[in-house]
Amino acid sequence: MELLYNRLDYLYSEMVKIRRYLHQYPELSFEEVKTPKYIAEYHQNLGHEVHSEVGKHGVVAILKGKKPGPTVALRADFDALPIQEENDVPYKSKIPGKMHACGHDGHTATLLVLAKVLNSLKEELRGSVVFIHQHAEELAPGGAIAMINDGCLDNVDVIFGTHLWATEPLGDITYRSGPFMAAADKFEIKIQGKGGHGALPHLTNDAIVIGSQLIINLQQIVSRRVDPLESAVLSIGSFEAKNAHNIIADTATLTGTVRTFSEKNQLLIEKEIERILKGVCIGSNASYIFDYKRGYPAVVNHPIETEFLAKIAATIPGVKNVRETPPIMGSEDFSYYLQHVNGTYFFTGARNPSWDTVYPHHSPRFDIDERSMLIAAKTLGKATITYMEQNGKNNEN
Repeated sequence: MELLYNRLDYLYSEMVKIRRYLHQYPELSFEEVKTPKYIAEYHQNLGHEVHSEVGKHGVVAILKGKKPGPTVALRADFDALPIQEENDVPYKSKIPGKMHACGHDGHTATLLVLAKVLNSLKEELRGSVVFIHQHAEELAPGGAIAMINDGCLDNVDVIFGTHLWATEPLGDITYRSGPFMAAADKFEIKIQGKGGHGALPHLTNDAIVIGSQLIINLQQIVSRRVDPLESAVLSIGSFEAKNAHNIIADTATLTGTVRTFSEKNQLLIEKEIERILKGVCIGSNASYIFDYKRGYPAVVNHPIETEFLAKIAATIPGVKNVRETPPIMGSEDFSYYLQHVNGTYFFTGARNPSWDTVYPHHSPRFDIDERSMLIAAKTLGKATITYMEQNGKNNEN
């Protein structure tokens, strides 16, 4: 693997250059135009088979090794977020109100330079590599499901992916076998009461009071309906009923999110929300509209591939700590790939050890230690080559 490592080290400056360019020109989910074009041209210049507009905005590039073997897929996302960047750095976003605040620019730079290095080693590769550059990870329904429907996983035997994780130290790699990241659903509730004058509350059905009672009651779902040995979250994100100070609201709108790891709990919570909502509104002589939308399913890593990746990670230069982490309530549409193909998704630590304050993902001050890209590339690269070597000999004529 020394050749892989040395070539990645040599091209690290290019990796940084690509990441900083993409950081300056972010594009939001489902609005990506220039970024996929940039990615496609990079792969075309390497001589890869390139498919554009996969799932609408995605790019798939295929590298075929000179020897027969399995097909390994590697995935990176490239969409940004509607956030005004507050960092004072030379590569600060030049697009007002848009920012790479989750590291997707780093994911893309990592995969592009790894593609270049693997291309230089194609004479020895036992199989093929499918580079999946995915749009719209940040906004459901996401880009993964559309790309899968367009065939990005056709003939793929295994898939690996990583997220540069700014809250974990540089040199750490964290993984989990089984449920890793939660399913993420959202809901909206509109309560229809009866408004009126603030001085005459007995003539109204106060939507604010009804909504407040509902919020309190909803908190009992996780604490009293979900098995305490299983994880779930129900959070109200907004409560809107704007009026003048002396008007009792006739309507109130609440939005929230539900995070679960099992479909059983997902269905339970959805039904319990409406059951409680119906009861509160009946008791208050009000009506309601309830809209529940399922988001990404839970990321469930396959045990064999996860164990394989963990062993690989422990041998990578620059990696100081490899550990299994508890599941987290964040979500990722990498989950869809794992429903179709065996594989695993892991975190590569990207927190600079000298930073006094660490800003989390989706913060206007978010940033990464760019050296994490090199660790991620070496890990994904070695995992690809090792998997091919272990599974490629049976494919030889």
